[in-house]
Amino acid sequence: MAIDFQDDREAGRLLAVEDGAVVGHIAYFVLADAPHALVAVHTIVEQGNEGRGIAGGLVRTFYGIAAAEGVPVVPLCPYAASWAAKHPDEAPEPAAEVVMAAKAQLAADPGLG
Repeated sequence: MAIDFQDDREAGRLLAVEDGAVVGHIAYFVLADAPHALVAVHTIVEQGNEGRGIAGGLVRTFYGIAAAEGVPVVPLCPYAASWAAKHPDEAPEPAAEVVMAAKAQLAADPGLG
């Protein structure tokens, strides 16, 4: 079966769903202040599903959602940051002040993501 990516904005999760089961997700939050960046905190692939390109598909989809909304992505998640570095054409680097704001918001509310 194909993997379906579903944005559960209210829960702060981008889900990778296959045959009705969640096989991975990105935990994220929306930056409170403009430009309301999407901030990736963790990328997780469920055990037994590693090595199938699910994490890359999640990050690529996450960047696509942000692009469609006209907002930057702040990849605080190490995997998302590594993916972004390897795909600069798909993953524009966010402004330093947006990164600082995202880190500050996460520090103020560690329950995000």
